[in-house]
Amino acid sequence: MHEASGYKAKTERDMICVLPSKVKAKNTANSGKSVGKSTEKKRNPHTMNLTIQRPDDWHLHVRDGEALRTVIGHTAHQFSRAIIMPNLKPPVTDIEAALAYRQRILDALPADSTFEPLMTLYLTDNTSPEDILAAQNNGAVKAVKYYPAGATTNSDAGVSRIENTWPALEAMQETGLPLLVHGEVTDPAVDIFDREALFIEQVLQPIAKRFPTLKIVLEHITTQQGIEFVTDMPANVAGTLTAHHLLLNRNALFTGGIRPHNYCLPVLKREQHRLALVEAATSGNPKFFLGTDSAPHPQQAKESACGCAGMYTAHAAIELYAEAFEQAGSLDKLEGFASHFGPD
Repeated sequence: MHEASGYKAKTERDMICVLPSKVKAKNTANSGKSVGKSTEKKRNPHTMNLTIQRPDDWHLHVRDGEALRTVIGHTAHQFSRAIIMPNLKPPVTDIEAALAYRQRILDALPADSTFEPLMTLYLTDNTSPEDILAAQNNGAVKAVKYYPAGATTNSDAGVSRIENTWPALEAMQETGLPLLVHGEVTDPAVDIFDREALFIEQVLQPIAKRFPTLKIVLEHITTQQGIEFVTDMPANVAGTLTAHHLLLNRNALFTGGIRPHNYCLPVLKREQHRLALVEAATSGNPKFFLGTDSAPHPQQAKESACGCAGMYTAHAAIELYAEAFEQAGSLDKLEGFASHFGPD
């Protein structure tokens, strides 16, 4: 088990066949056998098959209601488990809300699915040590999510001053419950491309110093500074990487016009940062693992004068990661990153 994750590895997991080069896998069953056999009689000779243990997604948004029922099948098709983000309206701040949300997810799954949602609580200024103890004692809740207030979608209830969370973080350090971090400052005076690096300097490093054994996962890392922070910290600190941040740099937002479907938070960064992410993902370092941050929005909410942040990738998540690893010449490193490092 990776020390920062705090999640138990499953001893029995089926296999999934990944077809890089933009060829999608076909999941025929949750049978414990290799899946992905194509119904096509002929295959492009330049396409290869790669069979890996069914992966986990350590950062996922599935929303609620009709949106949940629309998207959850995409993740269940490819992944064994996923850490579910708590930024609903209202946010998931207590055990009762987490368990109710979990049941709605289970009810929305395809009938034959064995997918397991791993629930999280939304950290607020008022989260108490008692809340943390209750979460730790409940097997369904696996972590607590820290959103700086206003950092991303439905984060208005997030933390306004990190000092307000010291009692909760102390309890998390004592119980071993991981802290999942959206790492951006929200000061409007700070350039949006600098918000992750400044957050690490001003907020995350002080947290790690004050709580040296707290399990921390810096989610959806987008900068070289984020990679360096996780690499340099002890084993209780880890990070997730998205497929879109591995594949795209900030030019993808503007080439040929505004590209609203490439807008996410943290925002895409310079090419030098993308290359640092790819190097970390393909390095075999178990401190870095898969977290899609797949974030669905209605089309009209993305294609508007003030569009929402978030990229929906769950429909082809493992293929997108395979594309990034293939481009880096490191397909042999994909299984560790996708299937082992998070839980192992």
